[in-house]
Amino acid sequence: MYCLILRAMTYIEEYKEGNKFFGIYLCKTKQVLKTKAGKTYYSLVLQDKTGIIDGKVWDLNNGIENFENMDFIMIDGIVTSFMGARQVNINRIRKAQDCEYNPADYIPTSKYSIDAMYDELKQIINSIKEPHLKKLAEMCYIEDAEFVQKFKMHSAAKSIHHGFIGGLLQHTLAVTKMCIFMADNYEILDKDLLITAAIFHDVGKIDELSPFPLNDYTDDGQLLGHIFIGAEFISSKIKEIPEFPKMLASELCHCILAHHGELEFGSPKKPAIAEAMALAFADNADARLETMTEIYVKSDPATTWLGYNKIVDSNIRQSSGFVQKRKQNGGK
Repeated sequence: MYCLILRAMTYIEEYKEGNKFFGIYLCKTKQVLKTKAGKTYYSLVLQDKTGIIDGKVWDLNNGIENFENMDFIMIDGIVTSFMGARQVNINRIRKAQDCEYNPADYIPTSKYSIDAMYDELKQIINSIKEPHLKKLAEMCYIEDAEFVQKFKMHSAAKSIHHGFIGGLLQHTLAVTKMCIFMADNYEILDKDLLITAAIFHDVGKIDELSPFPLNDYTDDGQLLGHIFIGAEFISSKIKEIPEFPKMLASELCHCILAHHGELEFGSPKKPAIAEAMALAFADNADARLETMTEIYVKSDPATTWLGYNKIVDSNIRQSSGFVQKRKQNGGK
């Protein structure tokens, strides 16, 4: 069958309200819903390597061909705005042929160099002085090539924050650097313990979430969660290190189990040592700031107030300095 290779695609981050939305995108999710009046419509999440955007198909006419989750689909629509966020009203859809798109265009990736971030993490591991903690970190993040590859290419979340290739590495590095700052300023903190806990705090996400392009919860992710998976992973690795101090092992595992800070946020334990408390602060700070970053970047630069966001539990406004910076960068 003859197949036409399409022109260079327009990425999701480039669209503004009022633009025609045309091209091939990955349908990350498809929900069949009903309006209050009982009319059926589709609610979609569309993805390319620059991010995601919500799509709505209000009129299920002959121009809407059959498609499912994780299909690549050709879309014709208009970009609108809802609650300060861009949305696509879709008029036509058809499934794309394999030769019409390059899958690499649809995998979101960290804006930072993955290799550079990994090199920085290795330098931090090299700075750990406590021999058992250093050996634990080296076993996984330097000596185990298969683990390193999975870690470097994994996301840190399905959608809320760092939901892209390299996201787990980016988040881990940011949290670790915050912990180094805290350890350098609060003498009660055991720096080596805190650094090691930060490096391992989200290691369970490798098994909690499936790789891209799916990037969805696995069975173990749904049943166990990354906190339990991570603590179990670390406990098993510690057993491979001779004479690893029992109390140090318990303190490290406690940091993992308590890194969400509160029971209602999924932590089996609340922080009982200063290192666990510091880790919880750093984890929450980076997660929240990355969430705000992604909200800002996906919004219309001309829209100041962005509406209520349930993740941060606040009505969000773009700061004037950030709006000015976006204008200087052409709206990006």
